[in-house]
Amino acid sequence: MKRFVHFLLLVGIWLLFTWSLQWQEVLVGVVVALLAELLLGNIFPVGAIKVLNPVRFFWLIVYGVVFTWYVIKANFDVAYRVINIYMPINPGIVKVRTKLKSDMARTFLANSITLTPGTLTVDLIEDKLYVHWINITSEDQKEETEIIVKRFENLLERVFE
Repeated sequence: MKRFVHFLLLVGIWLLFTWSLQWQEVLVGVVVALLAELLLGNIFPVGAIKVLNPVRFFWLIVYGVVFTWYVIKANFDVAYRVINIYMPINPGIVKVRTKLKSDMARTFLANSITLTPGTLTVDLIEDKLYVHWINITSEDQKEETEIIVKRFENLLERVFE
């Protein structure tokens, strides 16, 4: 049953990408989805199917908006630091903690931090993330966690846990 749901999800994604219901394109989508499910279905993340819940999907959309806002904001911050030579930078690696339990949620969090300019997730060990930060503003781990992690963590918890 799980593999059939994955197959239907893949066909649905194919139809959204092609935006066509011509029989040739639907047939190709079914064949590609079938091959993908047969070859890669056993590595499909278990937590991903949770997103099909309408409430979780709503929070995923909210997360996307919040994530986009922070990426835009961080882009301007990094660009300003590059242009203005007097803008301080204090690079370093900080250790922050997350309350997320699932591998999928932690991976999303680590990738969200990495995709936000000025931060890069270097390692993820259990509930600790090691993040390279362009401008360390605090030496307190709780405050660093609040600045880097909390903006995404609460939304990802609603989506994946």
